[in-house]
Amino acid sequence: MRIPPLTALRAFECAGRKLSFTLAATELGVTPGAVSRQIRVLEDFLSLQLFHRANREVSLTQEGVDYL
Repeated sequence: MRIPPLTALRAFECAGRKLSFTLAATELGVTPGAVSRQIRVLEDFLSLQLFHRANREVSLTQEGVDYL
């Protein structure tokens, strides 16, 4: 069994808890783009969409809720 990238997991947990890539970036000391890229890495790794993305808003998909 492969383990997901830990940096991506950390970004996902923070973004999922805050429901904001910007707030997660502030907490993690990175850019919102870096958080977004790490979420994509995790989504690709899992072959799941974890967030619904809209104009400056994100929300967890049901899979994202379950994974969180």
